[in-house]
Amino acid sequence: MKYKITGDNLQLVTVELNAGEKVYGEAGTMVYMSSNMTMEAKMRGGLMKAIGRKFAGETMFLTEFTPTGEEGMVAFGGNAPGTIKPIELASGREFIVQKDAFLCAEDGVELSVEFQRRLGSAFFGGEGFILERLSGKGTVFIHACGDFVEFDLKAGQTMKVDTGCVVGWDGSVGYDIERVKGIKTMFFGGEGLFLTSLKGPGKIIIQSMTLHNLASALAPFLPGGAGGSSGTSGSSGVVGTLLKGTTGR
Repeated sequence: MKYKITGDNLQLVTVELNAGEKVYGEAGTMVYMSSNMTMEAKMRGGLMKAIGRKFAGETMFLTEFTPTGEEGMVAFGGNAPGTIKPIELASGREFIVQKDAFLCAEDGVELSVEFQRRLGSAFFGGEGFILERLSGKGTVFIHACGDFVEFDLKAGQTMKVDTGCVVGWDGSVGYDIERVKGIKTMFFGGEGLFLTSLKGPGKIIIQSMTLHNLASALAPFLPGGAGGSSGTSGSSGVVGTLLKGTTGR
């Protein structure tokens, strides 16, 4: 399999497959494909895993793509302005991502549901209670809003991140939330009540923009938006700060 990622903030990944190779993707993410590419919707992993994917924000059916006769080509794109990132998986390495981050993968990659083990992370972390676990062998492509920043944390090294901005991390990375210190900072600092704490060793990927923040920035300019309601702008800002810790990507 060969691939090429094109674009800046509206990226596509184009995958070239030889005869016998297969990729699968989230339903609705295919942008274009060669005429010899066959596609088939399947409930990969059975009914229970399909239901789990539904809870994780994905579709129950995933679409498989296979070329016939000779090599073929298929391209995938995300549902919002953002970045596509390839993750190479091998035996012993798993990667955890926020729900809705999965885009497409080689046939040897398994997509399953990951549940938060800590109540604090589940209820106040930007990723929510359900995450996605990527395992197996092969290349998987993830997508999220904004640009990506990557860090390779050493053992014991900790990074504190705005809730909702964490795209994914190695299975070896510890993940929890902590309360922002100081009453004034909590309510008027604009960063919400909680921060995400990531502890190494392992790789972490952070996004520069979330869909929630993008939608909030555009809302005043949309028909029926809050732009004309000057009397409510102050209160909505405080409420947005309070609720920020419970929103995701």
